[in-house]
Amino acid sequence: MKKILTILLFGTTLLLASNSINVSDAYARATPPNMPNSAAFMSLENITDKDISLVKASSNVANKVELHTHDMKNGVMKMYEVEEILIKANNNTVLKPGGYHIMLIGLNKPLKEGDFIDLSLEFSNGETKSLKLEVKTVMKGMMNHH
Repeated sequence: MKKILTILLFGTTLLLASNSINVSDAYARATPPNMPNSAAFMSLENITDKDISLVKASSNVANKVELHTHDMKNGVMKMYEVEEILIKANNNTVLKPGGYHIMLIGLNKPLKEGDFIDLSLEFSNGETKSLKLEVKTVMKGMMNHH
């Protein structure tokens, strides 16, 4: 009986954890021919009372996928990789041009407006999300965030 109760409790915890992050307004940036890199943007909503971080992303359209941000340093905007992107409890973190984003490095092919790509996200609570992102121009994608 104790084993069954443990399994039920564990299963309930996994069920709750699987719905802790909502993803909306997700898209990948279209690229011109011969552009080796692109980026993905979205809104991540944490609907729990605990902080959760995006810790990894992957996609079959790129050789490498990294979490990135931008900062102004000595009057120059610099982009760099980060280990995680925090989504505070009961809050929203927006991945957008000029801020946090997911870099798609070493594209296998150009990303054309209207196409769709697969993107997987892994979070610090063990949750994963498999997404199909529409490829859009940056301006069309940003209209969703305003």
